[in-house]
Amino acid sequence: MNEETHVPNTARNTPHTHPDAPLTGRIALVAGATRGAGRALAVELGRSGATVYVTGRTTRARVSEVGRSTETIEETAELVTAAGGTGIAVPTDHLDEERVRALVDRIDREQGRLDILVNDLWGGDHLLIRSVFGKKSWETPLADGLRILELGVRSHMITAALALPLLIRSDAPLHVEVTDGTAASNRRYRENLYYDLAKNAPIRIAYGLGEELAEYGGTAVAVSPGFLRSEQMLTHFGVTEENWRDAIAQEPTFAIAESPLFLARGVAALAADPDRAARWNGKSTSSGELGRVYDVRDADGSRPDAWAFIEDTVYGGKEAPAEDYR
Repeated sequence: MNEETHVPNTARNTPHTHPDAPLTGRIALVAGATRGAGRALAVELGRSGATVYVTGRTTRARVSEVGRSTETIEETAELVTAAGGTGIAVPTDHLDEERVRALVDRIDREQGRLDILVNDLWGGDHLLIRSVFGKKSWETPLADGLRILELGVRSHMITAALALPLLIRSDAPLHVEVTDGTAASNRRYRENLYYDLAKNAPIRIAYGLGEELAEYGGTAVAVSPGFLRSEQMLTHFGVTEENWRDAIAQEPTFAIAESPLFLARGVAALAADPDRAARWNGKSTSSGELGRVYDVRDADGSRPDAWAFIEDTVYGGKEAPAEDYR
């Protein structure tokens, strides 16, 4: 653990409700915060005042199987601190039970509790492109299919099982499962059996944990971005955040794309909501719905509803511009 970045927490166990920093004193863990939605979630929780432990496999000294060295968990922690929170980077492979135990033990030792657990573990996009999409389950290389289930399901279960005993010490435990799609959108088959299982499992995890956390006053919820303009997706299309619309020529549905900030703002608002258990416990939701409920917008001021756009235009045959859904 000698590569970790630790900024001391000066607001330990002293939550308050200042409107500009409603999560001050709250302790969060964002598992899988190297890039994309995970990084944005960590930064926005920090902007709301939280102390945020951020984990991932890519550090300044080591690159994960994703193969991107341009984003690291140390950088994420620094962004959390720069936003006004306290960022703490702990390199962790969440498929390694001992590393996860060590992470949880450290949070216990340093903070005594955990208030917010965000399970944003994935890192399997390279497998989708290489061997999954466009193939039947029996045509998918078994090793790749099982790896998808490890990355998208087993890692989530290991993290939840080991962190929940610490989470329920909070006076208002919040467990967030990040996935791709909601219970409504995922009633449609997600192109490949392994991917379908990996992205539906977090929805069921949130449902089940909602039952288990209810007696502790807790909330478990699954959240999904729409068509996410993550660093990997921008690279895939050969564009940047500044000229992302150039990719619409390659993929027309990219017109409804959103930045990672949109989901992050919605989840930060949910985390600060005193009525969140009654509103969200055991449910799944999307960035678009969170935007409507909490009146938050993307960086460009829009409020994209990607799942409604895809349902209406891709599956429903409706002719409508993406701007009608922003």
